[in-house]
Amino acid sequence: MSTVRFIQRFGDKITGVLSGYDRLVLRGSLLAIVFPEGMKRVLRLKKVLLKDFGQWAQRMTDQLKKASCQAAWDQKRPIVYLQSASADKEELARKIAARDGITAGLIAILTCLEPCKSFEIHRNSQTHKLELVSRMRKGLVLYHYWIDPQFGWMNARIQSWLPFSIQVCINGREWLAETLDKNGIGYRRHDNCFTSINDVAKAQRLMNRQLRISWPKVLERIQRQLNPLHGGMFRGLGVSYYWSIYQSEWATDTMFEKAADLAAIYPAMVLHGMRTFSSEDVLRFLGRRVPLHGNFKGEVTSDFKDRTEGVRIKHRVKENSIKAYDKGGNVLRVETTMNNPSDFKVLRKKHGQSKGKPKWRPLRRGVADVRRRAQVSQASNERYLDALAATNTSTPLGELVQDICSPTRYRNKRMRALRPWADPDLALLRTINRGEFAINGFRNRDLRSLLFADAPRDDEENRRRSAQVSRLFRMLRAHHLIQKVPRTHRYVVTARGREIISAVLASQQITLEQLNKLAA
Repeated sequence: MSTVRFIQRFGDKITGVLSGYDRLVLRGSLLAIVFPEGMKRVLRLKKVLLKDFGQWAQRMTDQLKKASCQAAWDQKRPIVYLQSASADKEELARKIAARDGITAGLIAILTCLEPCKSFEIHRNSQTHKLELVSRMRKGLVLYHYWIDPQFGWMNARIQSWLPFSIQVCINGREWLAETLDKNGIGYRRHDNCFTSINDVAKAQRLMNRQLRISWPKVLERIQRQLNPLHGGMFRGLGVSYYWSIYQSEWATDTMFEKAADLAAIYPAMVLHGMRTFSSEDVLRFLGRRVPLHGNFKGEVTSDFKDRTEGVRIKHRVKENSIKAYDKGGNVLRVETTMNNPSDFKVLRKKHGQSKGKPKWRPLRRGVADVRRRAQVSQASNERYLDALAATNTSTPLGELVQDICSPTRYRNKRMRALRPWADPDLALLRTINRGEFAINGFRNRDLRSLLFADAPRDDEENRRRSAQVSRLFRMLRAHHLIQKVPRTHRYVVTARGREIISAVLASQQITLEQLNKLAA
């Protein structure tokens, strides 16, 4: 995991950087019976008539509840019914664990009524026949809280009404704490954040194991804990759980040696983030395509929140977000939250096809793409940290851009100076800084479609434009703003280029009034 630019800027004050999943919310669905047609197929195989569905489903529910609670009865752990679904279940479970001194195994089962999607029999007034329909209703949900030998503190819930949906919540830092304890590595911790670790490099290697887990196997173990009778209930029917990631939070924690070191720079970072990060910047952080002609179907927002424990700045692009906040006094956390993975891409073959060439396709919710989800989120965090480092630089802007404002040489040829605050050079810098180029880079044809407003009239004009963009590439390479991706025709912005471009674009947002206040 790399946060090179930020560490270069503040490395003498940093004791370590740790990246990994903070929170994972996974869902298990019995796809074969999620919809009425699938449920009716099971009823036919079980020889259950629609008129008897209610009694049959109630028996299934009773069996599940009894089997799910059996471990609590055996271990004499409490089963608590909550009058309100909005009660803080996490807090209650932690109080029970502290009261009973639980350090491993089941803590409690909390139950409550919650809205859930289930089935009911409906009489069609036109056909005068019974129909099985899917409806939202209130059903009993069982929350299991326990300290897992692999994941540490965690919880999972199962819906006691068909189709028995499951949700599993895992905290990556709890997971790491369990692993550090097993490996004898000392640490200090504040809430779900490590303020110091004796061996950060080894801790990162241990955390990377999260990406190598066989998730279907692990989640099947959890499913058996929630409903030990599942195999018997659906034996021979091909009804198994499909596991997906409902929400993921990937956090990069930068640990400062002293809380005062972070306190000295963080307010300025928050100020710069709110004042100078534009919607295009936020799209770039999250690897999204910067829209042309206002055709983006969504909303980009930024806000900050002054909490008791510190200030949080957050940027949202529709359902996904990136935020920064200080934790434990000396930790700067940058966190990418992904709720809609289809906004991102993964190089894979078409689903269900073992042959054919891999193509860039939308990232899926399924656990099969958990590694790519981590890569995308880490790249997002790094871009955000780079931007924070660039906007907080103490190097005078004139000194920062001095080299690119002077002619230089490239392969024994003179290259002109850039004029970064005037078009067409400003437009060029904005273009190569676009969100969709942050991960995969850009090609000649990518820039041609963006730098020229109209389509070429003929092949000759298209060749002239291609040659013109090639000359721009040489100029940018000469000033060390971009570099070629080996064995491809793609280019990416260099770390130095990102710093300079971020500073130039940020300067476009600063008013004379703000400059006068800074100079006062």
